[in-house]
Amino acid sequence: MGVTKKEFIAAIEELLEADLGTLTENTLLADIKQWDSLAVVGFIALVDENLEFTPSPSEIADSTTIGDLLRIAGPGIEG
Repeated sequence: MGVTKKEFIAAIEELLEADLGTLTENTLLADIKQWDSLAVVGFIALVDENLEFTPSPSEIADSTTIGDLLRIAGPGIEG
């Protein structure tokens, strides 16, 4: 089951309790106060639930932007 980039970013915003529409592909994870180890676990669960695979924690750790997280989610993200 695929989701759009917009839907996936909205799901990340919900996960991080950020205001809708505040995150973009260029948002730096370091600038997001709520991006911590619990958010990483939540992101893994989000991908697993919506895209039916478990992303690599080391890939997530190497990510610097929301766009990097979208690339990890990969083929399940449409448009």
